[in-house]
Amino acid sequence: MLKVRGARVLVSLVLLGAVAACGGTATPASSVDVGKGSLTGAGATFPEPFYSKAFYMYSQTYPQVSVNYQAVGSGAGIQQFTKGTVDFGASDVPMQASDIAAAGGPDSLVQIPTTLGVVAVAYNLPGVSRLQIDGAALAGIYLGQIKKWNDAVLVALNPGVSLPGTAITVVHRSDGSGTTYHFTDYLGKVSGDWKSKVGVAKSVQWPAGVGGKGNDGVAQTVKQTEGAVGYVELAYVAQTGMQQAFLRNKNEKFVQASVAGATAAAAQNKQVSPTSFSITDEPGDATYPIAGFSWIIVRTTISDAAKARAVVFLFKWLVTSGQQYGKDLQYASLPQGVQELALGNLKRVTSGGAPVLS
Repeated sequence: MLKVRGARVLVSLVLLGAVAACGGTATPASSVDVGKGSLTGAGATFPEPFYSKAFYMYSQTYPQVSVNYQAVGSGAGIQQFTKGTVDFGASDVPMQASDIAAAGGPDSLVQIPTTLGVVAVAYNLPGVSRLQIDGAALAGIYLGQIKKWNDAVLVALNPGVSLPGTAITVVHRSDGSGTTYHFTDYLGKVSGDWKSKVGVAKSVQWPAGVGGKGNDGVAQTVKQTEGAVGYVELAYVAQTGMQQAFLRNKNEKFVQASVAGATAAAAQNKQVSPTSFSITDEPGDATYPIAGFSWIIVRTTISDAAKARAVVFLFKWLVTSGQQYGKDLQYASLPQGVQELALGNLKRVTSGGAPVLS
């Protein structure tokens, strides 16, 4: 029996609230043939709260389509997609050339941006209601160079705040993770030491700290450990009531992770694609520095016509009308251009030699 983590219980509560808000009734289905079948997916924990709610709401409207999504991490999701054990994979980082080759080549799959989120810097420091940090200090903490909360570097960033001499417990992901990619992508841009000593990837050799599996694992470890700091998708911070730091952005403004900050970051990249997707450390007063898109991966050829329609119309809905279900969970809606990219890529999916979506 699967172990239900704390964050997932909270997601279930959100879903119950969503049903109640809708009066317990489903939106009448349209006359469009959306296919049918039980779909399975696996991958990123970053978008799990959004996916859980959205997939549930979709099945209320189209009960002939059910979705079982397992949040096992981006790396594991790509592995399961490559092995053909799921109908779609999910990753916060598009598949790279080696992954694509292993999965059958570029003509065998399409990658669809589905949502936009931010990675918060969560901390557990009783008595410190506002903590300010910059990229250099954050890199220093994760490199194991800054070991206590009253280090001179942190004191200088927090004038007037009494920081305790508590040891810093660094918490990071233990599994291959797109959230880790976004986090290390940011650190690699703001710290030469980080880029040369650790690098940017879904999995890295961490110089310090303890690992937690999934965003929920990191969130729970931080919440349970006084003096801890960790990086988690904002939805998990909001659901568990954790503290999050103010991070100095490229315009020298201290900002917290927010939907508006993600939207401001996304506005800086007008040509998002599976090969040009980074939106960390972007300029702008309102921009939050650690933001990123999440992606799903599907096969370009699906032999079962009913399932092909179920896959394509599910994700067509998710990147358009379904975006509304991310707002209350701290996910930003896809910008228009990214939405158009998603729909264009979905049109590459075929069944019986013909496109599913015209």
